[in-house]
Amino acid sequence: MFASKLTLSISRSIKYNFSNIRQMSATMNTDCVKSLLYKEYGDPVEVLQITTQAIEQPADDQVSVKWLLSPVNPSDINTIQGKYPSRPSLPAVPGNEGVGEIVAVGSNVQNLHVGDKVVPNGPNFGIWRTQANYNFKDVMKLPNDVDLVVASMINVNPCSAYRMLKDFISLKSGDTVIQNGGNSAVGQQVIQLCKIWNYKSINIVRDRPNIKELKNQLTTLGATEVLTEEEVRNTQLFKSKKLPAPKLALNCIGGQSAHEVMRHLDHSGTMVTYGGMSREPLTVPIAALIFKNISVKGFWMTAWTKANMESQERMDMFQNLAGFFRDKKLQPPPYKLVPFSEYQEAITKALSFDGRTGIKYILDLTKS
Repeated sequence: MFASKLTLSISRSIKYNFSNIRQMSATMNTDCVKSLLYKEYGDPVEVLQITTQAIEQPADDQVSVKWLLSPVNPSDINTIQGKYPSRPSLPAVPGNEGVGEIVAVGSNVQNLHVGDKVVPNGPNFGIWRTQANYNFKDVMKLPNDVDLVVASMINVNPCSAYRMLKDFISLKSGDTVIQNGGNSAVGQQVIQLCKIWNYKSINIVRDRPNIKELKNQLTTLGATEVLTEEEVRNTQLFKSKKLPAPKLALNCIGGQSAHEVMRHLDHSGTMVTYGGMSREPLTVPIAALIFKNISVKGFWMTAWTKANMESQERMDMFQNLAGFFRDKKLQPPPYKLVPFSEYQEAITKALSFDGRTGIKYILDLTKS
């Protein structure tokens, strides 16, 4: 009797373990994972440290994601510094944007599978690590034919450009959009989306020694006009009727730059502010409000995502963007991959970013 019970127990154990091994085979070789961790706010170079932790197998409603690539965005730096409105609980792992691959799934997960490429489905995700487990609802599957570099950067800048062009003014073919920060990551996406949707784009950049090269680069992307901050003060593009006055202005700088952009807005036009690189306040002339009926609004991609997490509009946006990238109608900004083990290079470059280099630094999390 005892032998019979023992045989049955062993049989059940073998069956359970075989099923478990089959489910978790993708993570059998991953006993530990590495992450960048900070326990206090401050200078990212000083407060970030590489740590190693054991990883558990995902629970029934979880997926295990091996992170592949994650760009270093200004919001990541500001979050570590404690200057960003959205703050995770400390200690925390930074990284709000990136692409990963599912390497194991829990028994209750139906719509995600090993090998699927996913992006985070919300802010403060903590991507600067090699692998972690998440509730399956916290990640979103992307088409497998989307380039990994594109996928790693699709959540923030392309979505920001898309939403600002869609949500504030009802633009039609031939309308004009004006923006400062024309060579920024968002600015380059705005240029290309304007070309796709047949809008005219006027793009303001800071003067620099290689200004002709930059103008050619942005024109190749589809910019209608590229002007320096000095040139936009004196432009006759709109008074001469060469181009219709802009109905929409996008501002990521503030200060005098925003003021010059606002001057060219059409009657009842709208300025949308999504950044403040100059750290100078946005001053709105009274005449712009009274006599031109200008509207001044703000946009934060994080807030939009939280409010539209489950919306069809969000799904449609990602499908459209993925299609544009796949068809080469959208191109990612110039970038450099930096091994995870050399993260300090990417952090240092991001801290010294002045808007002129135009290089996006991406952590390669597979090289730890």
